Amino acid sequence: MLLQLYAGYGISYYCKLFGKTRQAFYEQQNKPGDKGLQAALILKLVQEIRVDLPQCGTEKLLHLLQPKFIEHGIKIGRDGLYQLLGEHGYLIRFRRRKPYTTNSNHHCKKYPNLIRQLVVTRAGKLWVSDITYIRLTNGFAYLCIITDAYSHKIVGYKLHSTLAAKGAIDALLMASFDEKITSELIHHSDRGIQYCCHDYVQEINRLKIQLSMTEKGDPYENPVAERINGILKYEHGLAATFASYETAKTATDLAVKNYNHLRPHDSCNRHTPIVAHELSGILKKHWKPKKYAKKQIQATVSG
Repeated sequence: MLLQLYAGYGISYYCKLFGKTRQAFYEQQNKPGDKGLQAALILKLVQEIRVDLPQCGTEKLLHLLQPKFIEHGIKIGRDGLYQLLGEHGYLIRFRRRKPYTTNSNHHCKKYPNLIRQLVVTRAGKLWVSDITYIRLTNGFAYLCIITDAYSHKIVGYKLHSTLAAKGAIDALLMASFDEKITSELIHHSDRGIQYCCHDYVQEINRLKIQLSMTEKGDPYENPVAERINGILKYEHGLAATFASYETAKTATDLAVKNYNHLRPHDSCNRHTPIVAHELSGILKKHWKPKKYAKKQIQATVSG
């Protein structure tokens, strides 16, 4: 915790803290046995990453820092890094919440699920869409997100002051400029009124996109979209309460930018979404699907 309180200090501070000279710090790669100096360097590197990715977890930190570790002759695994971060108060605690923003009790046409057993091998073939809330001091704003299911890149988003369909339509229009769109593109969402209403369907038809929807209200039918909501909130700061719509919008723009350009994704062979968007073929997943009992419908999907 002591290091965390002095996060603004530089190399000299950490050298003094561990009883080392500045010169010894830079000779660290030649003295890998000096655990105190190595710990100071690791924590300094972690701080640098968390300036832009404040909720970056242990495994992703280890992946991002590997080049630096090699450069400085540091040998540390996941468990060792986890222990070090825990000793100095650097572990991230995630809160899990699921907002209710879907009203599927309406008379608009609902569309079948087209993505069962679908294997996506490039960007522009499947979009997943969802809406989540952002808390304001005087109420809520609603974030509509469209994500490419292959690269996990957010291709369209809109923070809207209400749950009206205009927010979802604006996100769709933004996504429509993505250069990777194919003629087989499918848009998958829940059965919320925003996606079933005449204006949204009309825009979908104009763009010649196929509509697909969940059928049982089960989050497992749209896991990528559900996961993105949680990442933006609990890794990129959007779980906070914002003073106004304008401050929330500024935070949202930054969160989406950092997510797309900086965050390595376990579902995309640890590429950032912006990099994965340019690739093709099956991307390696660095996680194993969890097996839940049937009663655990509300459990969060790993990804």
